[in-house]
Amino acid sequence: MEPIQETIANNLAKLRKSRALSLDQVAELTGVSKAMIAQIEKGKSNPTVTTLWKIANGLQVSFSVFMKEEDKPVVTKININELTPMIDDDGNYLVYSVFPYNPEKKFEIYTVNLQAGHSHRANQHLGEEYILMKSGTLTLRVQDEEYILLEGEAISFTANIVHSYINATDEMVSFYNVIYYPD
Repeated sequence: MEPIQETIANNLAKLRKSRALSLDQVAELTGVSKAMIAQIEKGKSNPTVTTLWKIANGLQVSFSVFMKEEDKPVVTKININELTPMIDDDGNYLVYSVFPYNPEKKFEIYTVNLQAGHSHRANQHLGEEYILMKSGTLTLRVQDEEYILLEGEAISFTANIVHSYINATDEMVSFYNVIYYPD
């Protein structure tokens, strides 16, 4: 099967199924026979431009919807050791922006290192925080409540209140921080 034929077959099948239409219903809407639509979806027929226009008009979609290739997966690999951290509290609180905020995705991901015996007070901000412990023991203070987090544990909270990250141990604490911004 030619690549364009495969693309048309996949797009027509996806469109039909997304609308919960049977082959009979598509045939009725488009004036193209059920057999022809089935052949196109299976990639066994290379439809003419006229046939595709009939299908497009009947389903009320653009002609080009059948030629649209699927987006290729985008893979982004990050090495945290190659990132430059944002530094606060005299170098005792290091924040690495692993995946910066993207308005389409509505979240950002950081790796945070908090040196032994230090704490960081975060101002209230928009969004929800999700902390996933990487190593060490972190005390998280949210308003007047304290939560002890150990390696492998996670917690979430609404970040519109003052919160603090506290390392009361003699080892560095490392955690992932995902900040999600709901609508």
